[in-house]
Amino acid sequence: MFKFIFKRIIQSVIVLFTIITVTFFMVRFAPGDPFSAERKMPEHIKKNLMEHYGLNDPLIVQYGNYLLNLTHGDLGPSFTETRSVNQILRASFPVSLELGGLALLIALGIGLPIGITAAVFRNSLLDYVPMSLAMVGICLPTFVLGPMLAMIFGVWLGWFNVSGWFIPADRVLPALTIGLVYAAVIARITRGGMLEILSQDFIRTAKAKGVPFPKIIIFHTLKGGLLPVLSFLGPALAGIISGSFVVETIFQIPGMGRQFVQSAFNRDYTLVLGTVILFAVLITLANLLVDIIQVIINPRLRFEDS
Repeated sequence: MFKFIFKRIIQSVIVLFTIITVTFFMVRFAPGDPFSAERKMPEHIKKNLMEHYGLNDPLIVQYGNYLLNLTHGDLGPSFTETRSVNQILRASFPVSLELGGLALLIALGIGLPIGITAAVFRNSLLDYVPMSLAMVGICLPTFVLGPMLAMIFGVWLGWFNVSGWFIPADRVLPALTIGLVYAAVIARITRGGMLEILSQDFIRTAKAKGVPFPKIIIFHTLKGGLLPVLSFLGPALAGIISGSFVVETIFQIPGMGRQFVQSAFNRDYTLVLGTVILFAVLITLANLLVDIIQVIINPRLRFEDS
């Protein structure tokens, strides 16, 4: 187990280093600079700013300085705001974390029961109807679903605000926008995993011995049937986080996704890098945690990986 975890940690470190390096040079090679604006800045002021932030140094020197500061947990100053990148992310991270957590709860709370029910009542209305709706949910992107929910429940019915992050009710529409899409995917994955286990010989043996069907589902099928869902949770978290870019912009939520979009438009190198690094760390940790849980549930995986 410890060898498996150590191997995964080393892989995660390599992945993070690669992401940091690629992102650093990509943002530097993008057209323009942090001080480009519609209103042209006087050349001597721009020169002083470039010198102050070290942007006139050779690129490899800037890269080395950034990595050195990164080892101390310093993500650098923002070029377009008075706050540092650490301060900006410290304020926006809890918002994105809350939104992502709520969306994941919605996805699991809706997707798992629907998938299990569809598998248990295979080839019935309780299978066809929810799976058809799930397919629609998979095909419906967040940038379409979000405005639809805002129009129906915000404008027409007036139940929720269509933008902002001030009261608990403001969490509902953005969390539903992300959660419903992933609930559809989880429902189909759950159904497939459950059907695969239900077709195994040991399930037929349990039925032949007269074990009650609810007991078969709860004690014999769920553990193996939900393994594909567990495998999906790592990529799902990545999708939920990246999906928040769109959703936070649609609903004007002051989270990391919106900060990332604004920093990309403003060519704020350090804020783009800081946001990407934090997202990458979260996704890598989520995948690492999912791998460890899978090995605990199914120890054979550690030998297959070696």
